[in-house]
Amino acid sequence: MGAMNWQEVSGNWILVPPYPTAIIHFLGGAFVAAAPNLTYGWLLENLASQGYLIVATPFINTFDHEAIAEEVVITFDQALRYLYKRVLPPQRPLPIYGLGHSMGCKVHLLINSLWEVERAGNIYMSFNNYPAKRSIPFLEQVLDQVVQFNPSLNLNVEFTPDPETTLALIANQYPVPHNLLIKFRSDTIDQTRPLSEVLVPRFPDQTAIQILSGSHTTPIAQDISWQPSSAFSPLDALGQFVKQEFYRDLNQLKQHLLAWLEPLSVAQPGPRSW
Repeated sequence: MGAMNWQEVSGNWILVPPYPTAIIHFLGGAFVAAAPNLTYGWLLENLASQGYLIVATPFINTFDHEAIAEEVVITFDQALRYLYKRVLPPQRPLPIYGLGHSMGCKVHLLINSLWEVERAGNIYMSFNNYPAKRSIPFLEQVLDQVVQFNPSLNLNVEFTPDPETTLALIANQYPVPHNLLIKFRSDTIDQTRPLSEVLVPRFPDQTAIQILSGSHTTPIAQDISWQPSSAFSPLDALGQFVKQEFYRDLNQLKQHLLAWLEPLSVAQPGPRSW
């Protein structure tokens, strides 16, 4: 990859390749979205090396996901204003693709469903839409302990919108027909299936589903620097094996993203059997 440096612009992290062909707006998972340029650096930098201008918008997780989505819309719009004022020719706007991982998928879905934004397509990796008590470690135990001390409290803590309302909103208002849904085989908290049950009937010919090897954390994987010792040892052999396995899933993910994003290719629907 050529030398490209991340820039912080109006709350976004931006990576600009020499001749960008499209913009990817990236949103990460709930607990790693605050520094996407670091936690998703390898994947995003590899996409940038293929000509995609990356705008990664950080966010801090709260219970109000609609408010998060609104803040992300405002922050991303500031990045676009900067890009078309300082970097890109304003007379020929680039297509914009949304790319989300885990909770970042939900935020993208809310943005597209609640605001008028232009998207050429969206990619959803490891969609997660679980209730708060399942999404936040130990939340249920903490609430139970609080109620024990004060039984009169009614602690009904849930995300806004809740999982059912989110899917209903997508079914009724989501306007983008071109979508890629990615599920990893070893992902135990993935909810791509209920999302596909909403999007496939809505856009049957343009919703692609891809099942890949990997886990929920595959998109977060970073570069592993393993320098063998002067006398190659069994430990060095193990390190090289781990590195190869590590990159196999990550490289497979990268290749599928690039194949779908390629403007001249036609996204083919993937397997729909679960």
